[in-house]
Amino acid sequence: MQSTIWADDLALTAKRGTVYGPVTLDIGDGLTVLCGPAGSGRTSALLTLAGRMRQGSGTAEVLGHSLPRHARAVQKHTSIAGFEGIDSLEASVSVGAAVRERQAWLAPWWSFVPRPKNADFAAIAGPVFGPIPLPGVATTIWDLDEAQALLLRVTLAMLSRPRILFVDQIEQLQSPASRRIVWERLGAIAATGTAVVVAATAAEPELWTNLAVRPSVITLTEDH
Repeated sequence: MQSTIWADDLALTAKRGTVYGPVTLDIGDGLTVLCGPAGSGRTSALLTLAGRMRQGSGTAEVLGHSLPRHARAVQKHTSIAGFEGIDSLEASVSVGAAVRERQAWLAPWWSFVPRPKNADFAAIAGPVFGPIPLPGVATTIWDLDEAQALLLRVTLAMLSRPRILFVDQIEQLQSPASRRIVWERLGAIAATGTAVVVAATAAEPELWTNLAVRPSVITLTEDH
């Protein structure tokens, strides 16, 4: 298996103590689940591997680019979804407004980005939502159910056509039925060739029965 992500003794320490690590891992394509309880540093570890946070020690390579030296190159080929305070959506805006904002961010500064119509949204969100009903572009974010809201964030992340998608804290979906839906959609994305790395409190094999790909599980421990 060719490594998509590789790390050796990756660690980060702050004033209050260890954030995560040391972590050694070897991740290929497909769907990978990074498991660990609160305090194990899952979110920070994912942000480091996505090139958004600098590690304190250890070495890492993502898509052939070393971190932190080539973090910008890693950022160009990765995307993140479900990270509180980073890709969170304003609850009072519409789906169409959220999509337009993301498209404008990705477009050249001089281009005009129109607000998408329902057909436009269906074209970009269909591969992410699959059989899950698509909201209309006029739908307000707070009217989405929790699975739709996270899938919208994944849709926005996929607009940059990343090689790797990082998804944080799938347990933010409180309903097992919602998590099953999102697991299945993330499995479908992984099956199309985008590597998907998901942070979770624990493995949920009972929700993985219909996944398109078999997940690989890596465990972080709270005491590092």
